Amino acid sequence: MSKTAAEIIMALNLIWMFFFFITFIVAVIKLLNGDTEVFQDIVNALFDSSQTAATIALGLIGIMAFALGIMKIGERAGVIDLLSRLVNPFFRHLFPGIPKNHPAMGSILMNFSANALGLDNAATPLGLKAMKELQTLNEHPDTATNAQIMFITLNASSLTLLPISILALRQQAGAAYPSDVFLPILIATFFSTLTALLVVSFYQKINLFNRTVMLYLGGLTVAVIGTLLYFTTLAPEEINVISKVFGNLVLFGIFTSFIFMAFIRRINAYEAFVEGAKEGFEVAVKIIPYLVAILVAVSVFRSSGTMDYLVNGIRFIVESLGFDSRFVEAMPVALMKPLSGSGARGLMVELMNARGPDDFAARASAIIQGSTETTFYVLAVYFGSVAIKNTRHALPCALIAEMAGVVAAIFVTYLFFG
Repeated sequence: MSKTAAEIIMALNLIWMFFFFITFIVAVIKLLNGDTEVFQDIVNALFDSSQTAATIALGLIGIMAFALGIMKIGERAGVIDLLSRLVNPFFRHLFPGIPKNHPAMGSILMNFSANALGLDNAATPLGLKAMKELQTLNEHPDTATNAQIMFITLNASSLTLLPISILALRQQAGAAYPSDVFLPILIATFFSTLTALLVVSFYQKINLFNRTVMLYLGGLTVAVIGTLLYFTTLAPEEINVISKVFGNLVLFGIFTSFIFMAFIRRINAYEAFVEGAKEGFEVAVKIIPYLVAILVAVSVFRSSGTMDYLVNGIRFIVESLGFDSRFVEAMPVALMKPLSGSGARGLMVELMNARGPDDFAARASAIIQGSTETTFYVLAVYFGSVAIKNTRHALPCALIAEMAGVVAAIFVTYLFFG
């Protein structure tokens, strides 16, 4: 394990212990002030949240098995390769330091395509392979190159376009329309990725006004802004209907297209589905310890009233500035996400359990979860894999992209559900 990765794990350990320590202090103060039920509430929350975590993880088995089964069909059918071919002209201009036909470019494109399809198991090995291939071009092995920083920052900007786990958790929590956050997540993640691209290009003096770049980037930007402007002309009820219909149509259309591609290429879709479904079962079971750890910590943190103090402090600042504060309940997710994806997921689940999945703040937390990334973890793992110590401007660029994702998520939550 690299030194950087160890430091990230230590930070998460300190945060986890901080939840319990602060909870105990606050509970003692409340007890001294006459609240004799506070420790009973905390213990009840501890046991209830442990059971809830296991129930949630087991409830995900079906949807995760289905989703990863479909994704495996898409992978075998060559969908990733097709996406790579489509974006290759665009990415050649973003990585001018990579020679033509260098194997690093193939790994980068495959990694981005896997991330876009939500194929985490395939994306991480491809990303680590890309970093090692980029390192062969590095004249200063302990210092990140421009290409490595661009690659890492775009990875940390949340490229995932199929937030299957978020939709599954919303469905399990009883959301009326689990996929109604699908389109808002797409829009928010577009802005986080666009911000990452612009900031890194500014640092590295990459010319984005190239015809090819403008064609790709301009086309996507016009489409997203046009969509936003269109939705601003609609009534809230119409936005909800269109969002639900579009989200379900796109999701089912993607799944069907994967199967169709498998048929065209004579791939055994059933066999691929079963193989992917097995991975889905393993993923659902493996997250149980992480969910138990974070949900227990967050639950006792909230049951003691400590979470309320934190949220109320942020709310006071927001309202003092004259802004609507309904999104504030989702801010713990935004603060946790750069450090821990499982931690942020636990906070999102706890919020959905506390307020309902269709609550404004619960929807905001889901959109934030889907449009941001575990920045510190990504930097630790990817840079640590090639022993890079000087990350240069990677961290500030990634954090700016993270912030843009949070702001965009809050904005689209108000647009779609405000």
